[in-house]
Parts: sequence; structure tokens; C-alpha cells
Amino acid sequence: MLLDSNIIIYAAEPNHDGLRRLIAQHECVVSVISKVEVLGYHKLGFENRQKLEQLFQLLPVLALSDAVIDEAISLRQQRKMSLGDSLIAATALTYNRALVTANVADYTWIDTLEVINPLLG
Repeated sequence: MLLDSNIIIYAAEPNHDGLRRLIAQHECVVSVISKVEVLGYHKLGFENRQKLEQLFQLLPVLALSDAVIDEAISLRQQRKMSLGDSLIAATALTYNRALVTANVADYTWIDTLEVINPLLG
């Protein structure tokens, strides 16, 4: 499973024990784009930054590759989407991973992408 940026942020919050258990029970990875989005947030406080940096140390971070970039270009040619969303979706597709996100609606149009919202139910 590839964790979207919002899931990484939720996982660092104290009231999301179930989400942290889910992550621990599966072979989860993150995109380098999520690392930039999450740690690059200009209002991120010191304590939260430390928690998130620890989480990124535990999870494999997938780099951008030519295949990911080509897939992101293809996605953006099909429909308007943000650069970050296209690169994260392309990473999930290229590495054959389900995308775990709270923003399911951003990705449901991609037929070949399995999208999971662990915050429902």
C-alpha cells in the first residue's frame, strides 16, 4: 500500500491508533512527493515535524522514476489534477500498490488504481 500525504499526517496524530495499526500490519510505502508535501509544510511545528520525520524513517520512500513521470504525464493528459496527486497516483500505479487516502474522490476516475480510505467505517 502507498500512503497518501493526508494519511501520513493523520497517522502522526494521537487519536489515530487504528490507522497506525493498519500501517504496521501491511507493507506500506510512501512517495517522495508525500515526504516533500508533509515535511515541507511551512506551518509545521517542531514537535509534529519530529513525529513525522520518525514515521518517514520507518517507511520506505519511493523515488521518482522515468516510469512514474510518464504515468503522471498520462494521467494529467486525461484529466485536470494537481501535480502532487498525479505523481502519487502514478507512483502507486507504477509500483502496483493500492493508494491509501482520505481523498478518494480525487482518484476514483482512475480505473486501474485501487483506492482505500481507512478512515471510513
